[in-house]
Amino acid sequence: MIRVDSQTVDASPQAGAGPQPAATLKRNALGVLGILFFVLSAQAPLTGIAGAVPIAVAVGNGAGAPAAYALAGAVILLFSVGFVAMGRHVVNAGAFYTYIGKGLGRTTGSGSAAVALFAYCTVQAAMYGLYGFTVSGLVEHYSGAHIAWWVWALVTMAVVQVLGAAGIELGAKVLAVFVLAEFSILLAFALVTFFKGGGPEGLDFGGTFSPGAVLQGAPGVALMFAVASMFGFEATAIYGEEAREPRKTVPRATYLSVAVVTGFFAFVSWMLVSSYGPSKVTAAAGKALAGGDSTVFVFAPIADQFGGWVNDVLPILLATSLFAGILAFHNSANRYLFSLSREGLLPGRLRTLNHRHSPWAAGLVQTAIAVLLVMPFALAGKDPVLTLFSWFSGVGVLACMLLYFLTSVSVIVFFRRERLDTRPWNTVIAPALGALGIAAMIWVILANFTTLIGGATSTAVWLVLAVPAVLGLGAGTARLVHRR
Repeated sequence: MIRVDSQTVDASPQAGAGPQPAATLKRNALGVLGILFFVLSAQAPLTGIAGAVPIAVAVGNGAGAPAAYALAGAVILLFSVGFVAMGRHVVNAGAFYTYIGKGLGRTTGSGSAAVALFAYCTVQAAMYGLYGFTVSGLVEHYSGAHIAWWVWALVTMAVVQVLGAAGIELGAKVLAVFVLAEFSILLAFALVTFFKGGGPEGLDFGGTFSPGAVLQGAPGVALMFAVASMFGFEATAIYGEEAREPRKTVPRATYLSVAVVTGFFAFVSWMLVSSYGPSKVTAAAGKALAGGDSTVFVFAPIADQFGGWVNDVLPILLATSLFAGILAFHNSANRYLFSLSREGLLPGRLRTLNHRHSPWAAGLVQTAIAVLLVMPFALAGKDPVLTLFSWFSGVGVLACMLLYFLTSVSVIVFFRRERLDTRPWNTVIAPALGALGIAAMIWVILANFTTLIGGATSTAVWLVLAVPAVLGLGAGTARLVHRR
């Protein structure tokens, strides 16, 4: 263990891998807002609204979809209580796997590290698919030049690698610009709609949040997309080593991010429902999906509110939203690689830092993984949205939910054993309720997984089985390393 600014930082090998030089990330680089921007970037607000809400409404529970976001946020908030309690005692760029290892043992923790890397890298690859498709369409629309989607994906990988190596502060500033732009226009639309009294049927709170509205149709599908939209909030702990006063900054950033994301998605989606009217919104979303461009469902009412210029700006903001998410997941994944290397579970070169204290070597490996995940779809001529985006986003969300569940259980075990925090709500009750809620969500995701990925049942089975396979492979590899 090493001591930094009176904060215990877990930067030592977990399991007899031999003494390691304690490479450390840049201290005091991020405040609450800096971490919040990384979280919001990973969740890509415009991508979540334009991509998920039309499907949640059309295929899920119609006008009741906004309530699914509120319910998912409540479960994640319960999970966050134990997550934050653990974070007060363990600060490590590995976050999930470090927390899980502290409670459930180093083998399970190492296996969960593989799952976390799998989740971040697959979700990032999924975003590259949608990003490449979006940018290719924009370039063709404005210039007439058709350039394959994968070319833009490869170019962006190089840009992301450079920004990631340039240091965490620069990355936070770049993300802040993109996130504020998309966040502002969506929030402005929602506020204007709200203060105008809603759409043709008024605000109609009951038409969206009443039990009858919530339970209509397939609420499980809407809940599934709501959970997917919140993926990435746990990055608050990943940046703990680089935060100013992590004991205060990380808890504040965690609670603030969950509250902001939940309120934002629930409110904006409610105003979208209101703009069409609860009785007509399902048909409108279905029409947009049938037309092959679900973003029309979101962009049209915003254009009606602010003018036709929105139809030119929002597609560009969608591309920048995806870029911000890609950069955020790159930073999260390379810090996992760095932390695993520092603990002796991966080659030592991955803990190499440049003069900006950025894990550039781990970043190179993460970029190489992105190339390996994306290019097979390009070489096979697959549709980047229907295959790469839908398949990898689905399996990434499932993997992350497994990590949430294991973390909740680990929090309970850890504090019952170590007695570092004896508050029942923070260390037992809230984590237990969170674990139950997350287990229910996992069941819902599995029951609707074929719908989530938009593929065949056989594809869904293989993708689902990949998650426990990665967990077992990671745990097995760690045991071999520990024995050596």
